[in-house]
Formats: sequence, structure tokens, C-alpha cells
Amino acid sequence: MEAGSSGADGGSKSSADESKSPAAKKRKISQENSDEYQKLMRGFEMVKVLNKNAQAKTMCVLGRCGDERAVVVLEKTPFSEESARQMFSKDIDVDVILQNDIYSSAKIYLPPELNAIKSTTICPATAKHINKYTFHSQMMIHESPEDYSAITVPYLESASFNLQWVYNILEKKKEADRIVFEDPDPKTGFVLLPDLKWDGSQVENLYLVAIVHDRSLRSIRDLRQEHLGLLQNIQDKGTLAIENKYSVSGDKLRIFFHYQPSYYHLHVHFTHLNYDSPGQKAGKAHLLADVIGNIHIDGDHYEKKTLSFSINEDAELSEWFRGHRKLKQ
Repeated sequence: MEAGSSGADGGSKSSADESKSPAAKKRKISQENSDEYQKLMRGFEMVKVLNKNAQAKTMCVLGRCGDERAVVVLEKTPFSEESARQMFSKDIDVDVILQNDIYSSAKIYLPPELNAIKSTTICPATAKHINKYTFHSQMMIHESPEDYSAITVPYLESASFNLQWVYNILEKKKEADRIVFEDPDPKTGFVLLPDLKWDGSQVENLYLVAIVHDRSLRSIRDLRQEHLGLLQNIQDKGTLAIENKYSVSGDKLRIFFHYQPSYYHLHVHFTHLNYDSPGQKAGKAHLLADVIGNIHIDGDHYEKKTLSFSINEDAELSEWFRGHRKLKQ
């Protein structure tokens, strides 16, 4: 009986240990998150389309979840070789558009498992979130060092930017299971994790972001000679971590900052060279290698340089520039 009791206890202990394992906890969290998200989406009531991009195959929608406003970003997922093989091996419905000699075109209706749409939801969504995902005409601003001190800095200090979600990541209160690499050093360290724009399914669309631990740094404007160690660390360790996990070498990566950034806590973007997005264009992106090179030449380069950037015509920062007579009314 003692042996039997021991065996039973051992089995219970083994099950208990298994339920406490990292893998089991991750499965539980994943299921809880899935249930919560399904409940959120089923309660979503659409109000209007904020923006749509036929080339990128995306749409941003404003709606409500109960009493809260919400923004949902919908994106058609890219094809993969495996999905193509499945597509042509299944019975599919076809609606022929035209046939002419050797040419023909048709609409193909795929089964649900091959027709997934990636969604990103912000709830509750603030006025700033709604404005961010609404279509706007763009304009170019040439920000001198004097402009930065007289216009941009006061704007940043007066605006209320919610960075709690960033701090949640850095403190591992949220998204800890998504972290690919971390260097915990408070001055030269960072957290590397997939950007929400990437669903993780194809390395050709790889998109990760490195968020620095130093909370005093808002953008490339704050970078000086003493930050070269941080920048080199991000380039070296970030590149190595991506190569180790995704088998993508450094010469296949585009590593860059945005200016102006979408949020004012210094972060670096890592994308595959085959991935194309508006954020990689001139007037927005600054390559990390170029930033390092510029600071090597002059430690105060980004304090002295006029920086040009594209921005929404009706953005709050544009209004500040207009208020200082830098732009035509």
C-alpha cells in the first residue's frame, strides 16, 4: 500500500509540476488571451472606415466595444509556398472573369484556413489613436535645431503620450513570452521582440523592434557620443539574436529609426530587406549604421542637424509649426 500510495502521490506531483511548467503556463495564457480576444471581436460594432490601402491590403476601422471606442486594423496575410500547395490541392470555387486565348482571370474562393486575416485591436482607443489610423494628406517639415528647441520640445512636454504599454514590456508585465532577446543593462540594454505588424509566419516579412531600457531617450535628437555603446550594442546583439532565431543574416536586414517616431521612447526597427512598408521611405527612416557613423564624426550631430520629416497636414505638431509661422497658413 505504501508503494501504491507513493506512486499515486508521485503521479499527482508530476501532473502538478507539469501544470506549473513554462510551456503549460504559456498554453494557458495563450488560450485565455484567445478567449478574451474572441469576446472582444464578437462585441465589436463598426462605425466607419478610417483608412484603407489597396496596395498593402489593409483597412483601419473605427467601432465600439460596449461603451468603449475601438480601432481595428485588418490586414490580409501574405501567401506562403505551403499555402499555395494546399490551395491547388483542394476543391476550390472559381468565378471566371474573362478568358481570351491563352489568358484568363478569375476570383478564387479559398477555404477559411487559407484565407486568414490578421487583426490588431486598440481598445479603448483615444482620440490620438483614432487620428493616427485615419487617412491624412502628408507634408514635409524641415526642422532646424532652433525649431526643435522652440517648437518640438515644448510640444512633447505639453502633450500627454501614454507610454505605459512600453514600460509594461520593459518590466515584463506584458508580452514577456514574445521577447526574442534582452540585454538588461539600464544604459546600453534593450528588449527585442516582434512588431505587431509581423504575424511571424514568413521571414521575408520579418519585423522586430528593439526598445531601449534608458527612459531618458525619446528620439534620435537625444543621441550623443556617450550613446555609441548603446547603438553598437543594439546593432551587434540584435542582429545576432535575429540570425540565431530566424536564420536571417545581418546583410538581409534593414535596421533604422523613425523621425518623427510614432512614440517617444527610443526604439529601433529591424525588417527584412524584402519587406516593404511606408515607414522605410525618405523623410521617415534613418539607418542605424548611418546614425552611428554620423555620431562618430561629430558627437553632437543630431543636436546640430536640420532634420526633415513627413507628417500629417493636420497633426498637432504641424499646428505648432504653423503657430510659429514656419509653414503657410
